[in-house]
Amino acid sequence: QLGLVESGGGWVSPGGSLRLSCTGSGFSLDYSSIGWFRQAPGKEREMIASISRDGDLTDYADSVKGRFTISRDDTVNMVYLQMNTLKPEDTGVYYCGKSVRQYAGFQIALYNDWGQGTQVTVSS
Repeated sequence: QLGLVESGGGWVSPGGSLRLSCTGSGFSLDYSSIGWFRQAPGKEREMIASISRDGDLTDYADSVKGRFTISRDDTVNMVYLQMNTLKPEDTGVYYCGKSVRQYAGFQIALYNDWGQGTQVTVSS
């Protein structure tokens, strides 16, 4: 089945780290810019990071800037989200979305083809 697939979530203590992965099942991510999004319980989905098709451009929400890093490795068809210094407010389901634009930035309407998400829980 074609689609984006997220992985790497789990439980971590505050201050800990996780690395999330996003891959295209049955298709290449080479032609897409990718965004990471998260949805906390009872809240709307928010965009937290984006990366251009060529990997040269990235952007972050203020809430994660300096703690999270988005990157891509097209040789293995992966986009990553390295999350450091995690806080309880980072808890939520994390999704990746793709855009056909070379760089969609934080234009949320340009993203589609969401995966099923991966749960991240930050708690002591």
